[in-house]
Amino acid sequence: MGNDNRSFAVYYWGLGIGLVLSLLVSARVGAVSIPYDRILLYLRHGIGGGTAGATIEERLFLQIRLPRVLLCAFTGAALAVSGALMQALFRNPIVEPGLVGTSSGAAFGAAFVFVMGKSLSGPWVDAAGPFLLPLFAFVGGGAATWLVYRLSNVFGKVNVNTLLLAGIAVNAIAAGGTAFFSYIARDPQARSIVFWNLGTLSGADWSNTGLVAVSTVAGIALSFRYAKALNALMLGEAEAGYLGVRTGRLKGRILLINTFMVAVATSVVGVIAFVGLVVPHILRLVKSTDNRFLIIASALLGAILLNFADMLARVIVAPSEFPIGVLTAVAGAPVFLYLLIRAGRRQQAGGFYA
Repeated sequence: MGNDNRSFAVYYWGLGIGLVLSLLVSARVGAVSIPYDRILLYLRHGIGGGTAGATIEERLFLQIRLPRVLLCAFTGAALAVSGALMQALFRNPIVEPGLVGTSSGAAFGAAFVFVMGKSLSGPWVDAAGPFLLPLFAFVGGGAATWLVYRLSNVFGKVNVNTLLLAGIAVNAIAAGGTAFFSYIARDPQARSIVFWNLGTLSGADWSNTGLVAVSTVAGIALSFRYAKALNALMLGEAEAGYLGVRTGRLKGRILLINTFMVAVATSVVGVIAFVGLVVPHILRLVKSTDNRFLIIASALLGAILLNFADMLARVIVAPSEFPIGVLTAVAGAPVFLYLLIRAGRRQQAGGFYA
């Protein structure tokens, strides 16, 4: 166990250094390129609170570029950890939040608020305030994920084909609901839904960055508590039960944690697909299937990869911005097809994912 922890620490340090470097590079890149020496100067000013009389470039960095970079990192971490959790829960390497309805369900809930939010009234609406959008995204994402899980859990065992079919059906229902709200929405609302469904970090500010940061850190901390139980679940539900794992309670809590992280992130940045699929798979190939390693490493690598994707989205059609959700979908779809074919071969041969 000690050797494993030491070997994991090497990867954590490497990924941590990579994350810091990716944050610095991402903070520099954009329609306005900011040299590294001035980035460090602006960071010292921001930490010291000395922004009075700041230049336009400094305000751009502190109020737009920096919160965007941090929001991107926390979103990538949330999506990657969510993918690791869902793959462990379903005991299947091709599961990710977008495939099991979490993202599309959250999108449906957010579209409802975009269009119908002003017509909602009552003390609970006033109490929710700025959290109304994440709340409805959480309800929509949770309901969709639960429905996919119930439909795919045939005879007490998750079947891969049923899982994919259930995910397609639930995603179609949620997408149809989102399209309906786009149809009845006024032009500004419809444009918000369209851009939001493509995935965008352009609306980043310190308030929504803080919201995603809190939900992501809390979700990762909670999920790490169940890493050993998820390792036992890899053996099968019956075997995990023999080891003292309450599988029913574990499933419910993991689904809640997953939905919480994805819904909050999705309510802010929109739908970003395939991060949760690719990141845990890379880490399994490189190092280990131990969920204690995957949860922490997925958070770091997810933040790194999404930051580089955001950099590419900002420069590929500069000074405009390419939708990051489109970029991750184009890059992630071939990986999904490869994993689907590989999982089918494993199922024929028997083994862990069969």
